Amino acid sequence: MDTAGGGSAAAPATPPGAAAVRVRGLWKRFGEQIAVHGVDLDLPAGRFVGLVGPNGAGKTTTLSMITGLLRPDEGTVEVVGRDVWRDPADVKSRIGVLPEGLRLFERLSGRELLTFMGRLRGLPVAEVERRADELLDVLDLSAAQHKLVIDYSTGMRKKTGLATALLHNPEVLFLDEPFEGVDPVSAQTIRGVLERYTASGATVVFSSHVMELVESLCDWVAVMAAGRVRAHGPLAEVRGGAESLQEAFLRLVGAQGNPAGPRLEWLGGTA
Repeated sequence: MDTAGGGSAAAPATPPGAAAVRVRGLWKRFGEQIAVHGVDLDLPAGRFVGLVGPNGAGKTTTLSMITGLLRPDEGTVEVVGRDVWRDPADVKSRIGVLPEGLRLFERLSGRELLTFMGRLRGLPVAEVERRADELLDVLDLSAAQHKLVIDYSTGMRKKTGLATALLHNPEVLFLDEPFEGVDPVSAQTIRGVLERYTASGATVVFSSHVMELVESLCDWVAVMAAGRVRAHGPLAEVRGGAESLQEAFLRLVGAQGNPAGPRLEWLGGTA
C-alpha cells in the first residue's frame, strides 16, 4: 500500500469480500447497565464501513472491545483472522486506532510524537522519518511539526492522531468520531487521506452518529441502538426504500421524535 504514510507494503492479509472483523456473542455490562447485548457482526475487508447509532447506542464500547482497549464480559473478537484477546500483540501490530477523546503526549512536538510512535512500532529510524515527512505534508502539519502538541487546535490533534494511526501501515483502521470538533478544511484533508487509504484495499471502520457524513463516505454500514445491531449490510441495502440513511436509521431505531405539543408554548413568543 502506498498511502499518505508512504512506502509499499504487502497486500492486506484478509482478502476483499472476507471479514476483516468477526464478532460473536459480545456482551459488556457496567454495573446494572448493559452497554452491549450479545452482538454478532462480520465487517467486510477492503471497505469503508460505518458503525452508526445514537448517543449511548454502544458504538464506542463495541469498538473498544474490538480493538483490545476494553475486555468483554462474554464473546469473541477476531481481526484479520486473529483473536484479539488470545494474541493481542499481533492484532495491535495490524490495526490503527483513532479513539474518541483522543489523548496524545502533549509535551512532545508533532514531529517528536510521530518519531516516538514509529520507533515504538519497531520501524527503522530512516523509514519513520520518511513516513513522518509525507504524513506531515499531506495532512498539512509541516508548518506546525515543531510546536508542542499541547498548543495544537482540535483539528490539528485529530490529524496528528490519524498520522500516528497510519504510520505503521495497518491493515484495518478504526476511527471513533474522527470529524467531531474538526473544522471543514481539516475534515476535507482527513477525508482525502482516508479515501486514498481505502482505495488501496485497506479497511476503515468508522463510528459516528452523523448520518449524512457516513452516507457520503461509507459503502457498508451497521446500525446500532440500545447495545444491539438493528441492521447491517451494503449502504443501499440498509437504506432500503428510504430517501436517505437518516430516514432509514430513524425507522430502524424506532425514533418518533418528541414534539413539544402544548409545552414550550412560550418559546419564540414575545413577552
